[in-house]
Amino acid sequence: MTTMIETAQLTKRFGAKNAVYNLDLNIGEGVFFCFLGPNGAGKTTTIKMLTGLLHATAGKACLGGFDIAKEPVEAKKLLGYVPDHPFLYDKLTGDEFMRFVAGLYQMSEAEYRMRCGELLEMFEIAAVADQLIEDYSHGMRQKLSFASCFLHDPKVVIVDEPWVGLDPKNIRFVKNFLRQKCREEGLTVFMSTHTLAIAEEVADLIGIINNGALKALGSVAEIKALHNRPGSLEDVFLEITQETEEGVLHQVAQPSRTTGTRGS
Repeated sequence: MTTMIETAQLTKRFGAKNAVYNLDLNIGEGVFFCFLGPNGAGKTTTIKMLTGLLHATAGKACLGGFDIAKEPVEAKKLLGYVPDHPFLYDKLTGDEFMRFVAGLYQMSEAEYRMRCGELLEMFEIAAVADQLIEDYSHGMRQKLSFASCFLHDPKVVIVDEPWVGLDPKNIRFVKNFLRQKCREEGLTVFMSTHTLAIAEEVADLIGIINNGALKALGSVAEIKALHNRPGSLEDVFLEITQETEEGVLHQVAQPSRTTGTRGS
């Protein structure tokens, strides 16, 4: 299986604090990976290093074999990114923003026309494409962010808590859309989320991080098997990330594997 996301001893320090420490991941093509952890665990810091928004203190991160620090243009050509709070230009219309993104990826006019309309229709914002983004609801902004993410047909998509602002209908659509892309087109998805039920439903591979360190890695079944009695993913997550009064982490298991298996 082709490796699409790889980190090797990836570390980010802020002063004396390790926000992320020695993170090793190897995520294959077509794998839906869910990254779980409590607030402040290191999820968003990891994502910012994978997308090139933060420079690592040590180690490396690669997308499709390209080092994000040394070969940023090649790596970012493969990448689509949806942050938890997407930054959009309020004084542009939805269509103008999509055209702006197309320019960043040097898409031809023919490519832009072929993909833009389809994506705006798919995410149900074609009817407001000529309206200023400042008039969009939060949910509409999130859908525009998804549409622009897929405009250049990325091979790796990184999404940080994507359900914020989406209603149940659109949560289902985005969830199924991403899953279908993984299964049918070999898209690799790296998703950070607090919604454990959705992670349990869609993930091929789950990683649990706490205090900057990876604590468990495996399929849903493998992660759930770490619990000392039959339980849910939530039970295992809470046990793995639980801290004693002294602040010492209860590490249930070492990471079990690093390469995901594509779902069927």
